[in-house]
Amino acid sequence: MHGEPETTASSTLAEVPRWELYRLLADPVRVRLLALVADEELAVGELAELLGEGQPKVSRHGTSLREAGLVTARKHGTWVLYRIASHVANDPVVADALRAGRELCEEDGTRARAVALVRARDARAREFFARVSRPPAEPEPPRELGAYLAALAPLLRSSRVAVDAGTGDGALLEVLSPLFEHVIAVDRSEARLRAARARAERHALSNVVFVDDELDGDKLARAVRDAGGADLVFASRVLHHAPQPERVVKALAALLAAPGWGKPGGALVVLDYVPHDDLALKDAQADLWLGFSADELTGFAKGASLERVRVLPIPQAFRGDGPDRDLDWHALVAHRPVNQPEREEQ
Repeated sequence: MHGEPETTASSTLAEVPRWELYRLLADPVRVRLLALVADEELAVGELAELLGEGQPKVSRHGTSLREAGLVTARKHGTWVLYRIASHVANDPVVADALRAGRELCEEDGTRARAVALVRARDARAREFFARVSRPPAEPEPPRELGAYLAALAPLLRSSRVAVDAGTGDGALLEVLSPLFEHVIAVDRSEARLRAARARAERHALSNVVFVDDELDGDKLARAVRDAGGADLVFASRVLHHAPQPERVVKALAALLAAPGWGKPGGALVVLDYVPHDDLALKDAQADLWLGFSADELTGFAKGASLERVRVLPIPQAFRGDGPDRDLDWHALVAHRPVNQPEREEQ
């Protein structure tokens, strides 16, 4: 997922004696824990809540599973997150334990609570963005910016449809509108969409339509599909608010237009922070994640079957003067491959 680099398991599963593996997986708490982190990366506190156990006990169980090579753990600020180690589910003993753990979690409702817990991760962010109807005033861009961008538009190989994913107050629309024939601006906050609409009206951006939806929502998918697919999907500093960033990247990648005769496939651009430790900013902005490493962003893109993946640093001079100006930023750029199938209609 996201945040600081993952710590590897203490050993590989092949190094663990079979009797020790049987002993570890005979404990119902460990089996349920393993099943939960096979579905989703979860923090120790979240696992304690789901399993009805104290955090010290969950930490001990997690450490035992990590030392056996069954799970990996990483720190993210004050959190320690666990997830199942790669390929261990192929082991027949582990596979049997996972089946048993999932059955136990289904029977007692833990698995459903885990889904609800992940969804609730961004409740605070939702509240924050619903409350902030007028973002702090920012310096206006050059009044002739639109002319500059419109003059550059013919240089783009494909400039038909762009998606502003998480448009916020609509600042990016002043860049995308002159460059693209059709712009779809999406946000889940009604307050932010009102601000973006007002901005678009103020600057006479007549080629923008607004969609009130999640970034992985069906309403957005239909709007983009009806427009023929997106030549560009731009997500500017929104991924660190997503409870499941990898899922969001896959959903955004699914919006990209397929390559055509003489036309490349659509491109995804994700602008976000390099991993940092500014907990004050995290709390002030209702952030869920403390940035993403280049390897994590690359992994998200490859997991979404994108190609020509690059992660580019953003110079400090380009980061504005907002509260996040002192963080390091970078941008993921990736493209839809030629052989990726079309997204099926929902």
